Amino acid sequence: MRIARFTKDGGLSFGVVEDDETIATIAAHPFGEIQLTGERQPLADVRLTAPILPSKVVAIGKNYAEHAREMGGEPPAEPVIFMKPSTAVIGHRETIAYPSLSERVDYEGELAVVIGRLCRDVPASRATDVILGYTCANDVTARDLQRRDGQYTRAKGFDTFCPLGPWIETELDPSDLAITTAVNGETRQSSRTKELLHGVPELIEYVSKVMTLLPGDVILTGTPEGVGPLEVGDEVSVAIENIGTLSNTVVSRD
Repeated sequence: MRIARFTKDGGLSFGVVEDDETIATIAAHPFGEIQLTGERQPLADVRLTAPILPSKVVAIGKNYAEHAREMGGEPPAEPVIFMKPSTAVIGHRETIAYPSLSERVDYEGELAVVIGRLCRDVPASRATDVILGYTCANDVTARDLQRRDGQYTRAKGFDTFCPLGPWIETELDPSDLAITTAVNGETRQSSRTKELLHGVPELIEYVSKVMTLLPGDVILTGTPEGVGPLEVGDEVSVAIENIGTLSNTVVSRD
């Protein structure tokens, strides 16, 4: 099932994308049993937004070995956790704002996990019980500020620096999916999720030992090698097998 969040005529709703052309409105929210209102409309007549607005985005750094090495280090023994604010979240076709504070803004295509229920201390063996689904993500990063600060908060926390979408796929095995990132149609990243150093169940166990996860919270699982710069005017697209493609254009924040 593909769950989207959309606007039309000023309203904001969740819906089920039944095919590539139709969206069926969900009565309330996608957590628990899905109830439809009976209203259906062409997908082309609505505007997709971020499929969820999380209370927090928990991101994992250096979770592909070759990416860790391209960043100048060896793969860490344990997952590296950092946070992105919910105000960084935007949706498919929304614009990434390039801030004047940075001279180097990078793309980082990632698989994102959307939590479906309140949970903590979740063992890896039960991780699927707390997952709503999966979506595409771009962990946009002001790389020069990351290096200058020596930590991640400012570099990864700008408004618009967490595109998610286009929807949440609920029926998916995330263990071996193709993931690619393209800039202006040119492939820059190409890998598979089987290369993750710490898989989705292990990440949920690790993160939920630290903090309570709420319905709609997002875990970004890490980016493969091939990260690189974006310029104003670029279109960046993150595509994940059996989910879809998340595309955003870069504009100047000023």
